[in-house]
Amino acid sequence: MFDEYGLQRVVELDDAPLPTLCHFVYCSRAADGVDGAEVDRIVEAAKRSNRACGITGVLVFGAGVFFQWIEGPPAQIEHLIASLHSDPRHYDIVSLSQSEEKRERLYPNWEMERVEADDIRVVLKDALDSVEDENNAAALKRILDHFDSRPLLSPW
Repeated sequence: MFDEYGLQRVVELDDAPLPTLCHFVYCSRAADGVDGAEVDRIVEAAKRSNRACGITGVLVFGAGVFFQWIEGPPAQIEHLIASLHSDPRHYDIVSLSQSEEKRERLYPNWEMERVEADDIRVVLKDALDSVEDENNAAALKRILDHFDSRPLLSPW
């Protein structure tokens, strides 16, 4: 890009093209034995791994349920999704949203952060209202039943 005198000018932040990012949002149930301390270990390992892969996101954990938003380069997100599906620390994985588009990151400075779980039930009920896949609907119902059987405890 050149200024009015034909000299190359510094590209301003607003001029930078948006990156192609993939996002994946899911929820799942924690396997027996997964507690707040284990989730802290998961988050710390994810921070190291995600930094190297250009992945950012948030992880919510409460009442034995995970809810996660991850975003990053499409190939790295696909690899992470495969890894999540083979991780024995959780099950009943329900994909809530996935897309690939040119956009800014929602969590540009969070390689992975753990956040409060107070609103997860509302998020899951909204997801159940809009889910089309029968298997995902059944898993969401099991997760919501799980919530109804025990209080939502914030592990902090």
